[in-house]
Amino acid sequence: MGNELMPIQKMIFTVRGKKVMLDSDLAFLYEVEVKQLNRAVRRNSSRFPEDFMFQLTKEEFAEMVTNYDHLNQQTQKFRSNMPYAFTEQGVAMLAGVLNSQQAIDINIQIMRTFTLLRSYILSNESINEQITELRKLLMLYIDKNDKRVNDIILALNNLLEKPKNEKVIVGFSKDY
Repeated sequence: MGNELMPIQKMIFTVRGKKVMLDSDLAFLYEVEVKQLNRAVRRNSSRFPEDFMFQLTKEEFAEMVTNYDHLNQQTQKFRSNMPYAFTEQGVAMLAGVLNSQQAIDINIQIMRTFTLLRSYILSNESINEQITELRKLLMLYIDKNDKRVNDIILALNNLLEKPKNEKVIVGFSKDY
C-alpha cells in the first residue's frame, strides 16, 4: 500500500522505546523531497537534539523494513544514508523549519494523532492494571483452593494407606 492512502497512525513507529516518524514519511506528508527536509533540519540542527531526532542504525532500519509493509526496501536502497527518526517534539519543530502552510496543516494532524495514541496507551495501561489486579486475585484464590484440594487428596491418600483391619468375630470361638 502506498503512503498516499495510509493514515498517519500507520507511519508512527516505536524505535528505541520512542514513538517516531521517519523522514521519508514526513517528507511525503509535507510534500517535499527527503533531501529538502533533511537539508532544512541540518541548517537548523540546534533545534533538533537527540531526543527530538536521531539517525537509525542499519539494524534498526532492516528490522523496520521487515516488519512494516509500507517501508519499501527498494526505494530506500537509493538513499546515501540511513533514515532519520523524529520524535513528537522533533515533528513539532519541523513545521517551523519548513515554514509552509502544508507543513503547518500536516503538523496539526500529526500532533492530534500522537495525542490519540498517547490517550489510547494510557487507557490500555488502566486496563492492564485491572487485568493485573484480577490475575493476582485469581492466583490468591487458586492458592487457597489448591491447599483445600491438596488437603482432601492427603486425607484420601491417608485412608488408602491405612492397613485394612482384619475381621474380628465377636462371639464364641471353635476352640472352646
